[in-house]
Amino acid sequence: MAQLRLDFSKFEERNTKIVVLGPENAASFQKYFSENELPFIGLPDPKASVLRLFGQEVNLFKLGRMPAQVLVDKKGIARFAHYGHDMSDIPANEELLTLIDGFEK
Repeated sequence: MAQLRLDFSKFEERNTKIVVLGPENAASFQKYFSENELPFIGLPDPKASVLRLFGQEVNLFKLGRMPAQVLVDKKGIARFAHYGHDMSDIPANEELLTLIDGFEK
């Protein structure tokens, strides 16, 4: 999430909303977002019901949920999905921004 915060304004310039889903309950998730002053939308998903729809892996031997990034266009179509193999396996912001720039306006 820290990576996304660094370029938050670049996503905003592209009229792109960042939504982060996490495994915590609502109170813990809200506390984390408040304490870290995260500028994007955070939604708790403690049962992984939403993220399971997108195929995100839950692996207890690798500290729980593996990172997943999904870009959904304005029509609701998932245009890109990246499923990390470990906690550091995430695409660079520039890669995501380039993909967003290629979406139909």
